[in-house]
Amino acid sequence: MTRRARNWLPGLLLVSPSILLVGVFVYWLITKNVLTSLQRSTDFVTDRVINPGGYRNYTQLLASSQYQHALFNLLVLTVVFLAGTMAMGLLWSVLLERGVRGEGVFRSVYLFPMAVSFVAAGVVWRWLLSPAQGEGQAVGLNQLFIKLHLPGLQNGWWSADSRFSMAAMALPAIWQLSGYVMALFLAGFRGISQDQREAARIDGASEWQIYRHVLFPQLSPIALSALIIIGHQSMKMFDLIYSIAGPNSYKAEVPATLMWTQLFSKSDAQAAAVNATILLILVAVVVVPYLVYTNKVEERSR
Repeated sequence: MTRRARNWLPGLLLVSPSILLVGVFVYWLITKNVLTSLQRSTDFVTDRVINPGGYRNYTQLLASSQYQHALFNLLVLTVVFLAGTMAMGLLWSVLLERGVRGEGVFRSVYLFPMAVSFVAAGVVWRWLLSPAQGEGQAVGLNQLFIKLHLPGLQNGWWSADSRFSMAAMALPAIWQLSGYVMALFLAGFRGISQDQREAARIDGASEWQIYRHVLFPQLSPIALSALIIIGHQSMKMFDLIYSIAGPNSYKAEVPATLMWTQLFSKSDAQAAAVNATILLILVAVVVVPYLVYTNKVEERSR
């Protein structure tokens, strides 16, 4: 055995089980899903063509009004989720960064929702966001509005008769992941030297100017990472929506819940595979540029 082989062979043997598992359960399954999405399928009884096969499976799904509705719901959910999570996470991190009493308690309270599964949180939020309204019928937040003598604030939440009703579905997701974004920003604040703040104060900068011109610019890589992480999570969100609205709710339908209906209710594996491939592409459009960017940054820092 050559010296070069002795150097790399032990490492290869060590990681080979992981390479094999990733190759089979990630890349092979992705390949199998793409191949399934290109298959032609017909109805067993009437022999009617359900999926014509090839790229036409994709154009057929993208042209359907149901899938366009699901994509629009996903867009609304993602925008509100990103904006709310980033705003709340940044606000909490700024408050804790200024050194409040009992910081450890507040940090634990903000991070606790992350320890709760989306399914468990969805069960509770299904009650909180109940669309029932009126005295004796309202529960959750609508009942709270009645108790506060603010009955005008009652609404149907995610089931309201509005194109933007999915914004209400972002509320439990914001509650659950704002603490994670807070932890990222707080770590970023703590990584900035106090000397920079003192130098800015000596130059006459106000606290707002210190945050705007000194601290916030240095948090931009963390903000980008947070956006990518929570952005791709919103695109594939299923369990929270399933727990709150159920698997067959048209009002709260997104591509992930539609995939469940396609595969299990309609037994249409080809359409479900097309849906999954489109979701994979959407996530890749977000994640791949970020990975390329971080690799370039790491190369420059070497």
